[in-house]
This record gives sequence, structure tokens and C-alpha cells, in this order.
Amino acid sequence: MDIAVRINDAANSFVWGTVGLVLLIGTGLICTVITGFFPITHLRHWWKNTFGAINKRARIINDAGALSQFRAFCTALCAVIGTGNIAGVSTAICVGGPGAVLWMWVAAFFGMMLKYSEIVMGMYYRRRNLEGAWSGGPMYYLEDGLGSIKHCRWLGKLLGVLFCIFAVLASFGIGNMGQINKITINFQSTFLADIESELLFGVPKINWMIGVVLMFMMALILMGGFRRIAAVSEKLIPFMSIMYIAGCIIMVFLNITKLPDIFSAIFRFATGPDAIKGGAAGTAVQLAFNTIKNGCKRGVFSNEAGLGSSVMVHSNSCAREPVRQGLWGIAEVFLDTMVICTLTAIVVLSSGAIDLKTGLTQEGVNDSTLVAKAFGATLGKPGEWFVVLAISLFAFTTVLGWSYYGAKVTEYLFGVSFARVYRVVFVLIIELGAVMEPNLAWDISDTFNGLMMIPNLIGILVQIPLIIRLTRNYTDRRIKGRDVEPLLSYNADIQRDAMAAIAKGAD
Repeated sequence: MDIAVRINDAANSFVWGTVGLVLLIGTGLICTVITGFFPITHLRHWWKNTFGAINKRARIINDAGALSQFRAFCTALCAVIGTGNIAGVSTAICVGGPGAVLWMWVAAFFGMMLKYSEIVMGMYYRRRNLEGAWSGGPMYYLEDGLGSIKHCRWLGKLLGVLFCIFAVLASFGIGNMGQINKITINFQSTFLADIESELLFGVPKINWMIGVVLMFMMALILMGGFRRIAAVSEKLIPFMSIMYIAGCIIMVFLNITKLPDIFSAIFRFATGPDAIKGGAAGTAVQLAFNTIKNGCKRGVFSNEAGLGSSVMVHSNSCAREPVRQGLWGIAEVFLDTMVICTLTAIVVLSSGAIDLKTGLTQEGVNDSTLVAKAFGATLGKPGEWFVVLAISLFAFTTVLGWSYYGAKVTEYLFGVSFARVYRVVFVLIIELGAVMEPNLAWDISDTFNGLMMIPNLIGILVQIPLIIRLTRNYTDRRIKGRDVEPLLSYNADIQRDAMAAIAKGAD
């Protein structure tokens, strides 16, 4: 474990250092600028074609080998809405202070168009696999996009393979062990705190039991394949999102008098807590960087913009237009961070665990259970049970979503048949997440996030001219009403079939 910690710390310091943050925020900024600040300038359009279309066009399936736009959106949200929305936010605030919330917003704003760009690229470079289903993701736009540049074929393939390797590892970290670990911790502290449990290999037996139950539940769903994952996602995501948002809104109203102080602290401490400038914790510059790093890191952990992960499920959409599906990426980041994470942050900052005058965390605060304690302080035990239920649902659906991502990158590396082997290993890893040390689970997740991010962002940056062309082509036709030939796929056959479908009204 000591060796693993040292290796992970070295890798984490590299990928989440200055280079990683500049690459992440810089790419998001570029994608936002080149598309003319699309989330703002075309707010009505993307809202109408995402949230406004849920009960109509978004649920229509016009491709037998694909998912509806709404079901693809829900399946992607499975992996996105997880413990990062609850425990991740409290960790960011405890480590980086109230100012970390502002940097989560910054990362999310630029992350909207970053995720949009990822999905547009994924849709443009997708293709059918041997089973007739769509396959897309960063590995394809690295291989066929970057690889199309003279003398870069080998580089595109290499970065595509590296992305897949990092994604498999990330699926075991952010998509499995980190989520399962949070379920275990919260169940123990809320329901099993008074139960004495014998140790098995140095770990309480109750942890092993929780792991076995979760393994069994996950195996039942994964046995039904991707269709069952998508069906479960479509039912769970709307329910749990509305449930958690409603609970948070109740907490906000009960603490509404604290809102001015909360937002004041968020902006005041955005560059490091003033109360400890030059103190034992480091210089003001170091503290500011720590605040920025934790805000951005937890923001990415939550909405996954820049990782390229959710591209793999969005690419399975029945939409023919790359940009039309890309709009759902904007909605995805907005709902995840701007809505759910913000509500969680307000709950945390109104709990009294964070001193809003100094920005410091009160002594003895446990960031893993902070949100549950905040609900409990106001609503009693039912409040704590509510948060544990929310975390469990969020974490469980995240594991579902990442099981698909890991299977898709395994398919790219070794073929469709090996994806089945991956799912078996993925289920077994759940037990490790239930019994491992909590901090290591989080740290490993952060590291794998960063490692995935680097090749994906390189692929996006190289494709900036194409992103401009695709966005301009779409806005000219769909928003400005100009008679322009659609630009839908890199493959001539797919382009022809997609245009025929659009001509029939199946877009």
C-alpha cells in the first residue's frame, strides 16, 4: 500500500499540476470562444432541443442499433451524477475552502463546450461494430482525426491506445472502487455504527458483506447487456435527480438567511483563505493554487468534461446530427455541476462545518459524511438516511455507466468478445472497493481522471478547425435557415445514410 500511495502521489502531482490545469481550462476556453460562447448566445436553442424535448423528439428511436437521445443522455448521466456531486463537493470545500466552489463553476462553464466538442467528435467519427451497434469515443477521433494528419498516423493510434488503457484503469477507480467505497462508508456510519464486526484480513466483515451484495446486484444488471443498463438508467436518473434536488431545495429554504454570507465567502476565498495567508499551511499563492486545483479537480470528477468518457455512450445515440447530440453534452454539465453540485455546496456551507468568516474547516469534520450530517442537523435522522440513499443511488448508477465505458475501450483494444471478460473482472473489483482504504480510492480516481484527460484533450485541440466547421454548418442550417449541405460523418457511406434519414425526417 505504501508503494502504491507513493506512485499514485507522483502521478497525481503531474497530471493535476500546472500543465494539467492549463490544458483542461485552456481547451475548454478555446472550445467556448471558437463556438461563439454557444451556451449563452444560443441558450434558447440548446435548452429547447434538450430539456425542452424530453417528452417529445428526444424519446424517439429511429435507428434499430441505437438508443434514443434521452436514453443516451440518461445513461451518460449515470456515470456523471455520482458521489462527486455529494462527497466530492464537500471534499473540495474542506480541502480548498469555500472558494473552490467558484472554480467548480468556472470549470463547468468551459466544460459545457468541452463536452459538446467531445460528443460532436465522437458522433462524427463513430462507426458500426461487428454486432451492428455504434462505437465511438476519443480513441476513434484520435486514430482517424489526429491520425489523418500527415506523419501522425502512428501518434493518433498510440494516443488512442493510451486513452483506452487509462480508461480501463479509471473505470476501476472513479467508476467502481471510489463509488463503492463511499456507499460502504456511509452505510456504516449511518446504519451500522453501533454494530461490532469481527475483522477479516484486517477489514470488518460487514464491509465484505456489503461488497458481496453490491456485486450480486451489479451482476444481475450487467447480464442483460447495454440495453438493460440503459433501461435502468432511464428509470433511475430522473427519479434520483429530482429527489435529491428537492431535498437540497428544502435545506436551502430552511437556511435561506445564510445565503448572502455563503455567496460572499465563495467569491472572497476564491484565491485562498485570507485568514491563513502566509501561515503554516503555505503561502497565499500556494493556497490559491490549492483552491483552484481542488475546485477544478472535483468539478471534472463530477461532470467528467475533458475526460472523453461519456462520448462513448452519446455516440450510441440514434441522432444523425453530431451537433444535435452535442447539445445534450451542454445540458449534461449544466445539470450536474451548475444545479446539483451548487445545491450540495450551499448545503455544506450552511451546515456550520465551514467557518464562513475564515474559510477554515471546523475541527473534527469528516468530509466523507459531511453532507449527511448537514441534513441530519436540520432534519434529524431522516435527513441522514435521505443522503445515504441519494449517495448510494448516485454511486450505483455511476458504476453502471462506467461498466459500459470500460467495456467499449476493451472492445477497441481486444475485440467484442473480450468486453465480456472485462465485465466479469469489473464485477469482482467491486469487492475491493468495499474493503480498501478510503483516501487511496479517491486519490487513485483523481489520477486516472488526469491520465485519461491528457490524450483526449490533445485530440480535441487538433480537431479545433473541424469543430468550427461542424458548429457553423449546423447553425447555418438549423438556426439561420440557410441551404447548406449537412456535414455529418467522416465516412462517406455513413454520411449518405444519415442524409437519407434526415431527408425522411429521422434526424
